[in-house]
Amino acid sequence: MGEFTSWALGLARDHAEWAAVIALCLAFAESFAVISLLVPFASALVAFGAVAGSGGIDLMLIWIAASSGAALGDWASYWLGWRFKHRIRHVWPLSLQPRLFGRARAFFKRWGAWAIVIGRFFGPFRATVPIAAGVSNMPWLQFQIANWASAFLWAGLLLTPGLAASIWLAS
Repeated sequence: MGEFTSWALGLARDHAEWAAVIALCLAFAESFAVISLLVPFASALVAFGAVAGSGGIDLMLIWIAASSGAALGDWASYWLGWRFKHRIRHVWPLSLQPRLFGRARAFFKRWGAWAIVIGRFFGPFRATVPIAAGVSNMPWLQFQIANWASAFLWAGLLLTPGLAASIWLAS
């Protein structure tokens, strides 16, 4: 477990009233275009599942917060793509990996709304497919349906291994 993950987990344990806010921020950072390319936070969310399983924090509240953070991160990424169109690929850190953005656009063109759902589960696509959707003028409502549905699925799947491990270790 990384140093940041340990710190975030300790903060959530010591201040359970802030656990949902921390989970929301971690999921937002994991889903937002620029941040998620630099620092992955998914392992921290897995660890939150373990803390929830041990009774340290409310699992349902963490799930809703992490899902909301993930959806808001993708929404912000979509907006950046919609607002800046093709200029966005020339902005750091996307400018460092032009092939990644090209692959995200091709993936989105092939799969449409399903690219939002599938892309959520693959690190580099999680950061770039929402931008490609915005650049491609994907209808806002269609994006939001795929975005929010996949965010709840993604957060639930991230929390589950830690939850299962903590329950298994407690028995």
